[in-house]
Amino acid sequence: MKKVLALLLFALLVFSTQSMAYASEVALTSVGQSPDAMMIRVVLRNMGIEHDYDSLMKAGDLAGQKVLILVVGGSSKGLGAAGIDKEEEKERAIKLINTARNQGMKILVMHVGGEGRRGQLSDMFIEAVTPLADSVIVVKGGNNDGFFDKLTKDSGIPMHEANSIKETDAPLRTVLLDWGIVIG
Repeated sequence: MKKVLALLLFALLVFSTQSMAYASEVALTSVGQSPDAMMIRVVLRNMGIEHDYDSLMKAGDLAGQKVLILVVGGSSKGLGAAGIDKEEEKERAIKLINTARNQGMKILVMHVGGEGRRGQLSDMFIEAVTPLADSVIVVKGGNNDGFFDKLTKDSGIPMHEANSIKETDAPLRTVLLDWGIVIG
């Protein structure tokens, strides 16, 4: 009897966690499958900001959030581990942005890998999503060549720079407060 009860409780637990909808005001995902989104996840946690995180978040996962944060940085190793190619990843990101936009969400693009996370793969993702953002946060080394300046200037997208990943908390706080996000 105890085994049956334990199995039932386990099945209920598994079923309930699989069918749980995201509930936070902020959705966080990677674009390019670098580990950079995990670092922003830590920054958000340290700021007391609840968020829904999934490195492979799909458009159907957006429901009720106010902000979509896309952390851009290409990693061929990360894409391979996720079982997707760069075109599929780009398409996933564009679908996410379009769905978020249709739901009235704000879009924040972040590039925190600095100069070391730039290159042809990352730049392809950066070019695809940055012009669709409401705001951008970049770690300074990632904009040494003015690439983000070029992508944001003509469209009037506000861009904030930080000296390091840890220091992204100040511009992140400013942007999220402006967008009505409650900070712990």
